[in-house]
Amino acid sequence: MNLKASAPVVVALGLVDPALVVGHLPPGSRFVAEPSDADLRAAVGAVVRADADVDVALLDRMPALRVLARTGVGVERVDVAEATRRGIAVVVTPGAGTHAVAEGAMAMVLHLVKRLRATTECVAQGRWADRGGLVLGDLEGATIGIVGFGRIGRRVGTLAAPFGMTVVAHDPYLGTGTTLDGAELVTLDELRSRAHVVTLHLPLTPQTQHLVDDAFLAAVPPGAVLVNCGRGGLLDLDAAAEALADGRLSGLGLDVFDPEPPVHHPVFDHPDVVLSPHVMGLSVGATRATFTAAAQGVTDVLAGRRPAALADPAWDVPDRTTQQQEEQ
Repeated sequence: MNLKASAPVVVALGLVDPALVVGHLPPGSRFVAEPSDADLRAAVGAVVRADADVDVALLDRMPALRVLARTGVGVERVDVAEATRRGIAVVVTPGAGTHAVAEGAMAMVLHLVKRLRATTECVAQGRWADRGGLVLGDLEGATIGIVGFGRIGRRVGTLAAPFGMTVVAHDPYLGTGTTLDGAELVTLDELRSRAHVVTLHLPLTPQTQHLVDDAFLAAVPPGAVLVNCGRGGLLDLDAAAEALADGRLSGLGLDVFDPEPPVHHPVFDHPDVVLSPHVMGLSVGATRATFTAAAQGVTDVLAGRRPAALADPAWDVPDRTTQQQEEQ
């Protein structure tokens, strides 16, 4: 009997809780959370975490591989082109964490606008008399500028609107001058000149690297709040630190960093900064949905079906006859 065909090996690349994936993999498959070299050689599928580097060297160690399933959508650490060249599908899970990340972005916005660190310290440190000096902002009547208007960006807009915020958005793949899902689509220049709150939800590409720099921050309204739940490389941290120091920014929220984990930066110590270790997409429900979607993607590819979402749409389901001959 052909073991590879009857008992496919699926490995974890990064930390994966077996309980979240085993029930959604092909029946009889063997899931290995801490794979050895032998497991990598035998693996036909892999569930890939955000911090795992999948380069040519690793692909060379996995000659039987047919599918990589990334828990999330960022594939900057996966050599997608090389995987596609080898016939390996790179599955992504774009919808699973949408609501969780959007809620995380809005939580950071509320924390910073309402200055919850300062209010907490006022009470905890017995400085009640200082409350008169606290300046709390308002979401009602403010404009939120969403940079990147895909699934997460649109959900942020949906959450912001009931607070009475005006929603403007910019996306390099969408036009301007129209309204989409309640948001006015504008140029990046217009967004940064109007937005009291800016939230970032773009993928990291050579074009978006350090999109938010000194020039960007020079154009925002004084006292703006900036939140990045997209990719760390979208923001120049040195520029953000200067903007906080001179009042162009009144608050900064970061869930993502470049690199991860980050080297300590002086901006981390600023009282008007809130940080989280790239976990906004990892709520209980989102984590379960993400791993379920990744495992289902592995199952689909191994069963000869096209998965729901691919990093490279050019990948196609291999011919089953040829595939079966190769496995014999």
